[in-house]
Amino acid sequence: MWKIALAFVAFAALAIFILSKGGDIDMGGEKHGAEAVHSESAQPAAPAPAPAPAVVPAAK
Repeated sequence: MWKIALAFVAFAALAIFILSKGGDIDMGGEKHGAEAVHSESAQPAAPAPAPAPAVVPAAK
């Protein structure tokens, strides 16, 4: 039984160590609405330029 408790403590210590080294980790679950923060910019992509018209050789 003491081996299970020791393994749990070791696993918990490892998990806390990894999470503390991970940087900005949000353990709050899913966010919706105004409190949601997205890492990507919310700017719309610029439209692609219109393709140049094809040059058709004149028929003789």
